[in-house]
Formats: sequence, C-alpha cells, structure tokens
Amino acid sequence: MKLKDMNERDIISTITGIFGAESIDNALFSLMVGPGEDDCAVIEISEGRCLVSSTDMLHESTDFPKGITPWQMGWMSVAVNLSDIAAMGAKPIGIMMAMGLPPNTELDFVKELVEGMDACARQYGTSIIGGDVDQHDELTIVGSVLGLIDAGHLVLRKGAQVGDVVCVTGELGAAGAALDSLQNKTEAYPYVMKKLYLPVPRIREGMALARTGCLTSMMDISDGLALSLHDIGAASGVGFRINYESIPVHRTVREMADSETRLMEWSVYSGGDFELLFTNRPECVEKARKVAKFTVIGEVTANGITILQDGHTAVLEARGYQQFGDKV
Repeated sequence: MKLKDMNERDIISTITGIFGAESIDNALFSLMVGPGEDDCAVIEISEGRCLVSSTDMLHESTDFPKGITPWQMGWMSVAVNLSDIAAMGAKPIGIMMAMGLPPNTELDFVKELVEGMDACARQYGTSIIGGDVDQHDELTIVGSVLGLIDAGHLVLRKGAQVGDVVCVTGELGAAGAALDSLQNKTEAYPYVMKKLYLPVPRIREGMALARTGCLTSMMDISDGLALSLHDIGAASGVGFRINYESIPVHRTVREMADSETRLMEWSVYSGGDFELLFTNRPECVEKARKVAKFTVIGEVTANGITILQDGHTAVLEARGYQQFGDKV
C-alpha cells in the first residue's frame, strides 16, 4: 500500500502502533499521553505538574496559501503549534523553530519570516528559544512548542460524557471561504483572508476554560469541525448530535456563500479556523461563560455523529482537511 492510498489519520495510527507501550514506559516512566493520542504529548515532570509538547511541519507548496507574505508565514508557523497547546489548556513556555531554506532565498525574506514568528510568540506570552537552519529544496518550517499545566486542569480528547453540551469558540467557515476564493479566483474579502493568513490560537480561552473544571474534553479544529468531532468521539467512545443552525458563522462568510451547501462545506468540513471544540458539563455552562466566549452547538450522545438541519437529521461524515488521501 502506498501513502497516496491512505489518509493522514491512518498513517499516524500505523506509525504510533510501532511505538509499543513497553518501550515507551521504559524510556519515559512519567508519560501520561503518548504518540497519536491527543493534540500534544503529556509528561508528568513533578507531582501535579505536566509538560505538554507538540510539533508541526509546514511546506510552502502544500501548507501556505497563495498570496501569503513571509511575515504571515512566520506567524502561521508559530500559531499552528500554539493552537495544539491551547487545546490542552496549557500555558506555552517556549517554541523551537527549524527552517529548511532553498539556497537562493533572499535574506530579507528570511528576516521577515522570523519577525512574523517572533511577533506571534510574543503575542501569546512566550518566545522562540531555539531551532535550526538547513538547506532544503523548498521552504519547510518545523515548529516544536512546550507548555505547562497543572495535572488537575489538563483537558484531553477523551472524557466526553453523554449529556454534555458541545461548544466552539469564535466563528467557523472563514478559512474555508478564503481558500475557496483563492482556488476559484473569486472576490477575496479582507476579513476571511485575514482569518486564513493570520490564524488566532486560542491560548487565553483554552487556559481559562481548563481552569474552570467544567470541560470534559477538548481539541483544536484546524482540520475542520466534522473531522474533529469524529476524533473526540473515537477517543471518548461517544457520539454527537449537532444543530447546524447553531454553528457560529460570520456574516461576511454567509454573504460570500452562493448556496447552503457551500456554506456547510466551509463551516463544517473545511480546515484552517483554529478554534477550540470542547464538551462541557451542562450544569457548568454559565460558569464557563464567565471566562470565555463560546457557542453551544449540540450535545453528546451515546453513539453516532449526526447533524440536524432544517428539521432533518443526517449522518455527519468523517471528512475534513488531511495531508494524505482526498483533501478538502
């Protein structure tokens, strides 16, 4: 079988299956969350204190959209890593950035790229603490981020319970609308282009929500709402019933959509929004609202993942952005 015939999650599952639990336990006796289990790996570094870590790789040809500036590339390469930290409810403490650079790259391009990285890190209370530079056929950026959190506040993908409410921060669909505009060469609205080029990692919201003790599961939805629901559902052993009309979508995105089908593609199946998807105990919703803005879009069920639209219930496909296989 070739990688082109598989999707990203199948490949990750194959790779992580090689790392046997026994070898991991021998190497890291304090490992709490291992490879492929969540947005970040989690290591208990002292009693009640955890280190969380994640890494992301971005390639110019596949990950940076057309029209993006070097500064925005730098911002995005840091933001995607910080989003994983936000999904655990952790505080970022440092980022390492490795860059593969073509030899004919202009020095001014590199300076602008790094300035974007630095700006994003500083915006969210951390800094670039190291990295590497190497020669590569195309611009490739690998970021690794570290964060800290009290064990009692840690939120994982697993933990959702039947009866919990399903929530999202911010609004969905802007990045999908922007990518659609670029691909089809239609009018690009400034609002959606900014959302695509300058993603906002929800660090403050993730930390605040985790500290309430109200959340039962959480992850970021960089690959799209539908795929993320399936990920949490699989980790928690539950299903979801989502109300399509409750999904928060900015008015600009609604204006851009020429059909309800396209609007659903952008808000449910497209990636790039970098919002947080989480489940919340129903009796605790108002407590959570005191620390962060979010929208309730559904509830946790015993099984199956469905979406209610115009009075009709349909199965929600496990479809979204993936690096291999069919992409959206």
